[in-house]
Amino acid sequence: MRQTILLLCCFLFLSNTLQAQISGTVKGQITDTINKSALTNASVSLLRAKDSILVKFTRAKENGSFELNNIKAGKFILLVSYPKYADFVDQFSVDSTTLIKDYGKINLADKGRLLSEVIIKGNRAAMKIKGDTLEFDPKAFKIEPNAKVEDLIKQFPGIQIDKDGKITAQGETVTKVLVDGEEFFGDDPTLVTKNLRADMVDKVQLYDKKSDQAAFTGIDDGQKTKTLNVKLKEDKKNGHFGKVELGGGTDNYYKGQAMINKFWDKKKLAAYGIFGNTGQVGLGWGDKDKYGQSSYQVTDDGGIYFSNNGNDELDSWDGQFNGEGIPVAQTGGIHFDNKWNSDKESININYKIGDIKLSGDRNDINQQNLSSSSIYNTSDKSFEKNMTKNKLDLAYEIKIDTTLTLKLNVDGLFKKSNSSDAEMRKGTDEQGNQLNNSKQTTTNDVDDKTFNINALATKRLKKAGRTLSLNLSQSNTDSKSDGYLNSRAEFFTPSVITPDSTKVVDQNKVNNISNTAFKSNLIYTEPLSKSLTAVLNYGFSASSGKADRKSFNKSPNGDYNALDPIFSNNYELDQTINQLGAIFNYKKDKTIFSFGSKFSGVNFKQYDVYTDSSFKQKFINYMPQINYQYNFKQREVLRFSYNGNTDQPTLDQIQPIGNNQNQLNTIVGNPNLDPSFKNNFRGNYYSYKVLSNQYFSVNGSYNFTLNPIISNVITNDRGQSISQFVNLENKAATSYYLNGNFGKTIKAIDMTAGIGLSANKNVDYNYINTKLNQTKNSSYSFNLNLSKYKEKKYNFNTSFGPAYNVATASINENSDSNGWGFNGDFWTSVELPFKLEISTDGNYQYNGKTQVIQETFERFIWNASITKKFLKTDNLRVSITGRDLLNQNVGFNRTAYNGNINQSTYTTIQRYFMFSVSWDFSKMGGGEIKQN
Repeated sequence: MRQTILLLCCFLFLSNTLQAQISGTVKGQITDTINKSALTNASVSLLRAKDSILVKFTRAKENGSFELNNIKAGKFILLVSYPKYADFVDQFSVDSTTLIKDYGKINLADKGRLLSEVIIKGNRAAMKIKGDTLEFDPKAFKIEPNAKVEDLIKQFPGIQIDKDGKITAQGETVTKVLVDGEEFFGDDPTLVTKNLRADMVDKVQLYDKKSDQAAFTGIDDGQKTKTLNVKLKEDKKNGHFGKVELGGGTDNYYKGQAMINKFWDKKKLAAYGIFGNTGQVGLGWGDKDKYGQSSYQVTDDGGIYFSNNGNDELDSWDGQFNGEGIPVAQTGGIHFDNKWNSDKESININYKIGDIKLSGDRNDINQQNLSSSSIYNTSDKSFEKNMTKNKLDLAYEIKIDTTLTLKLNVDGLFKKSNSSDAEMRKGTDEQGNQLNNSKQTTTNDVDDKTFNINALATKRLKKAGRTLSLNLSQSNTDSKSDGYLNSRAEFFTPSVITPDSTKVVDQNKVNNISNTAFKSNLIYTEPLSKSLTAVLNYGFSASSGKADRKSFNKSPNGDYNALDPIFSNNYELDQTINQLGAIFNYKKDKTIFSFGSKFSGVNFKQYDVYTDSSFKQKFINYMPQINYQYNFKQREVLRFSYNGNTDQPTLDQIQPIGNNQNQLNTIVGNPNLDPSFKNNFRGNYYSYKVLSNQYFSVNGSYNFTLNPIISNVITNDRGQSISQFVNLENKAATSYYLNGNFGKTIKAIDMTAGIGLSANKNVDYNYINTKLNQTKNSSYSFNLNLSKYKEKKYNFNTSFGPAYNVATASINENSDSNGWGFNGDFWTSVELPFKLEISTDGNYQYNGKTQVIQETFERFIWNASITKKFLKTDNLRVSITGRDLLNQNVGFNRTAYNGNINQSTYTTIQRYFMFSVSWDFSKMGGGEIKQN
């Protein structure tokens, strides 16, 4: 036995020794495919197969020959490249049976003469990392004839585009899409992605766009916008192109759009018009963040402003369509930009006008959890809304000399809206006894005006790295609204069928709100060494706001002219802010590190005109920040950041305005609130391997708020609540999200596969009838992505996976709403003879039962179309489309917040069939665009 073991060990040792001593050779001769001439100095790289690390490198001799010796045993990749020729890539092994790998003649094909039937073994780098920018190469992806930028971006790893055109990259929403680094129709990314042609694109860049001042200094100021920049090919910057589409369908559905673009020299002129009621065009999702406003606004230095939607405001609408209701939209715009004077001056102008009408119905079921019981509320609501808005923005930049630049931005918005709704509510206890019911109707007309001007001057001083920049801005907003509230609420004693108290409101509400704000920021950068830079800043801002809100009761003669002092107020707000900050930035080799903090002192005064009383406050905001980045190599990067800031109480929390719109909830102010402090940690890692087309990304964040401001709600046995905001000591409100993606091309089946994992969790607190309640909301999901493309045959893409949602409230053990869900999407197109194309897509959604909601929700939305192409370039198309073929598109939503569980169903767009004709036209670079 011992002899056997000894012999075996000797054999293994000898085998490993011989294996280690194996020395292989690879050789060949590199020539041109057509004329067979030698390609002298062609680069020859030997890469280790498992990780693409360079092992050896040489260049071809005068006769094109090359030879690499002393290659140890293993698996390798040979990469041969030569300027203007397609790369040659092949994988081979060196072992005891193969010591010499002789390729003979390796014929490279000229890219300009490369024909579709020539097969080259090779991959093109789909993406690369340049500092903070992830750059995608369209040539590495499949581009269908007449495809749009949206169709190209859908193929990028780590980026998703939903059915409305909303772009999500690495778990974050992309809110801005630029063309050659310039604004193109401002704030609606879909006007770029759905209209520009994919074959015009040279590269697409993804990055966090910094403020102009931060971009100049190179130091992060915390103001970032997830941005895509579409860079056009040089030969596609002269000519014109556009698209016209018209369609009509069943149930009175229709759509139409037209867009024309004229590019010449360094000028771009574009105009578009869109109309329809399908919810798929003309509803720029990006507008919501631009125009939607909360009940207050807080700047990054701690300033507070009145808004046009305080908590006494009647239902106001921001013009956003989110799938709820039936929309009718009409919108149009014009864009122009130009550079002149040797690119020292540039201008960018956008004008947009739009009108949207929205109508529908909504039903809500709500479980309000108390300490020992629950109240069940139902409501039925119908609504009609309309908004018209005009927006103009202009950007002008001039480089006065090589060191001094001035940039001016001006924009104005005029918005008018009107809305009306009718709602019926009912509240019952756990035994089904009625506690309250109400009937309410509201109408509201709003007229908003906004004007902003911003100027930035930047100066580079004599010493390299020493700069001075000054940013000045002025903003003015004005909002007027006029609306009517008619409400009747009845309250019941349990087990009694007749109400024992009734509250009636019949009022005219007139609001006039305005804000004026000035802000300045001066930044000085000083290089302390080759690697270290100090950034000092001083900022001053001053603002003044007025909010005159009046409620009028109906007088005996039927006019609304009796002022109700309880629900009327006239506030004035003045504040000044002084800010100082110091940031240190270290940059050397592969490392970028910055740290520092800003401090702002705020003087705040609120004056009540009606009562001739004032409220004053002074406080200090503290905003530390840390940023770290390490570039392992060109396509591998790690980033980490921390930001902290003091969060001051809002006006509505300190001294809310009397509110009688919701008679079931009264809010009481708390002037003794202390500020909370928010901490935000963020990190991401990204890597990409060219030869295997493999990508891996992880990004996430963790937030916790110390001394958070939470609600304290007292609810009686009839469902009436009184709320007040208080600070929570010794506990922190926390949240996190984590998102990971991995994908690669599987050569055996010629398919790209990927997996995605995501998790997020929020832990919040509130007091319910003096007891502390902890609410946990979290979701965990897994999805598998598969895609395959065969040129002129078919295109297939699918993504699907399960999800688990958690919603619990500690106040009531019967309040858990935990349950499984499943989501899946697919889309595919098949090319048929006679220039026919069939395409189909679908979305499946499943939400399982929970402890609170004992019913499942399931729907499968299936769309399909058949298209006939005409003309030589297939740019005239006639289509028949069926949307929601199974008629299952039911509006549905579940939420959980502060111990309450809510489920909503609402009117939405359902099945229709449409006949449409579309024509893409183009003449760029002196001729018709040729299809790939």
